[in-house]
Amino acid sequence: MNDSALTPTKSAPTLLQRLGPGLITGAADDDPSGIATYSQAGAQFGYGLLWTVFLTTPFMIAIQLVSGRIGRVTGKGLAANVMQIAPRWAVLALVAMLVAANIFNIAADIAAMAEALSLVIGGLNHEHALIFAAGSTLLQVFLPYRRYSPVLKFLTLALFAYVATAFTVQTPWSTALLAAVWPKANVGADYLLMVVAVLGTTISPYLFFWQASQEVEEMNQGKHDKPLRELKRGGGTEIDRIRTDTLAGMLLSNGIAFFIILTTASVLHAHGVTNINSATQAAEALRPLAGDFTFALFATGIIGTGLLAIPVLAGSAAYGVAEIFGWRATLEAKPDEAIGFYTIIAAATIMGFALGFTGIDSIHMLVWSAVLNGIVAVPIMAMMMLIVSSKAIMGRFKARAWLVVLGWLGTALMALAVLALLGSSAIG
Repeated sequence: MNDSALTPTKSAPTLLQRLGPGLITGAADDDPSGIATYSQAGAQFGYGLLWTVFLTTPFMIAIQLVSGRIGRVTGKGLAANVMQIAPRWAVLALVAMLVAANIFNIAADIAAMAEALSLVIGGLNHEHALIFAAGSTLLQVFLPYRRYSPVLKFLTLALFAYVATAFTVQTPWSTALLAAVWPKANVGADYLLMVVAVLGTTISPYLFFWQASQEVEEMNQGKHDKPLRELKRGGGTEIDRIRTDTLAGMLLSNGIAFFIILTTASVLHAHGVTNINSATQAAEALRPLAGDFTFALFATGIIGTGLLAIPVLAGSAAYGVAEIFGWRATLEAKPDEAIGFYTIIAAATIMGFALGFTGIDSIHMLVWSAVLNGIVAVPIMAMMMLIVSSKAIMGRFKARAWLVVLGWLGTALMALAVLALLGSSAIG
């Protein structure tokens, strides 16, 4: 008898098993703050900004592929890698701004989730906000990564509420799709500013830090695999997995953005509602125009996406800070084994929750978050491209020419968006 017949063969992983960091990262991009931006885009300009989803998709895929590749190949998070090519003080300054931006974003997301739950079941916003903030923190601190990761993966299903929402309203599909592929020229200041807002919402630095660190978390599960650059041969299947995972996550993310813009354009813009300042305001505006079911789907989606986004925002801040100071940074550790790391997660979430009592409205918090994210994104993207192109750091897994070109083009586009955002802020 052939000995190989007695040897159990390892079945190939299913598509769902191949999805993880990239899927969760992409889904977390459609947080309540992002929903607010996409809702405003649809309400204010109808189908006129659907094309931005197609513009951002290839650049978002490229930069997140770079992020995941860096984490898996080096076995270290993004901040730890950036410190190899930049002064520690510069990385510390960038991460400090990332943390500040994430706290403002957490505050806006918690507020939106609390308001959405109040709209659906009643109750007080602050009590709901406390439940969301405390629940998110406790899950991250006390649930090991191997158990917490499936929870985050499950929460990505909340995004499909927006696909369902789009099919509960009357949409002139031919008009919408034509506008998406052949947009009318519009060079007004408000229009250009909204293009910048969509771009900044879609490509965010917290996603870079999160996906790189999640690849390290995945690497350390089970067999404690080595970083790919330490392997003398093989590793291609891991790169393929990252590519599949990232493609799925980013296509899902931008597909949901498409459906949110589509829904708000079909209902709100079509009925003259052109000013939306929050995700919950969009949900409230949909109720009298599209019915209770559409409203409930939209509001429930806000809660689900927030539950996914808050840990990603707090976690990405903690990974960045911990890597700079050399602290242990893993969601697999027990609380007493990574005190600094978990302290940052808890502090970021608590400060975000506390901002809800200051009287600062969510719009201002989102503006500050956008400005800080923009300042951080461009230099981080540039350094990511230098890292992924470096044979000294990446070894035989340095990026191919197509990924390098696409990544640098995305960096240039983001730089233009930041200049436009800063210019509009100065004018305002």
